[in-house]
Amino acid sequence: MQISEDVIREIVTQVLQGMEVPQPAKTTALAGRAMRLVEKGEVRPGSKADEVIIALAPAFGKYQNKTIVNLPHSDVLREIIAGVEEEGLRARVIRVLRTSDVAFAAHDATRLSGSGIAVGIQSRGTTVIHQKDLPPLSNLELFPQSPLLDLEAYRAIGRNAAKYAKGESPTPVPTRNDQMARPKYQAKAAVLHIKETEHVVPGAKPVEIDVQF
Repeated sequence: MQISEDVIREIVTQVLQGMEVPQPAKTTALAGRAMRLVEKGEVRPGSKADEVIIALAPAFGKYQNKTIVNLPHSDVLREIIAGVEEEGLRARVIRVLRTSDVAFAAHDATRLSGSGIAVGIQSRGTTVIHQKDLPPLSNLELFPQSPLLDLEAYRAIGRNAAKYAKGESPTPVPTRNDQMARPKYQAKAAVLHIKETEHVVPGAKPVEIDVQF
């Protein structure tokens, strides 16, 4: 059976409409655990070595509110912060607006982090731990298969980021491998990335975020 271009266009339109989230006010309440993200203005470089920055992609928790496998962003962010705090360090949250690329977002954040360590996370859940002075496409740990990340993994990512900030060399966070994950979620991942990129503001400075649970 042949599928016409009009049918394909209609299917794509319905998918996109189903994923749309109304444009929020500056303060946003999310599904999952109660969370409020308050924008506090341009980020200033940190001076304390006991901080780890968590860099949110442009749409995270604002225009999208769950990962590719429907984990609420509020729960994901809470687990990463908890992992950092378990190691005795402080998490500082920012939003990077100039790019939707998780590696470049995290790389920007490392230059603002007092410890030089940052975690970058996209709305679909792709995550990276980055270190200052590494090239943007190099990193400490990369978690590209977002469909395979659960809340336990996000908490472990926070812990490892804090350990790197303390000068330790932790065992990398174990990740699952599923060869079918990529083809199964490829189309949805592409759509989510397009929706994320719609909110990129070229040349914009990162914004400090006050997270209220």
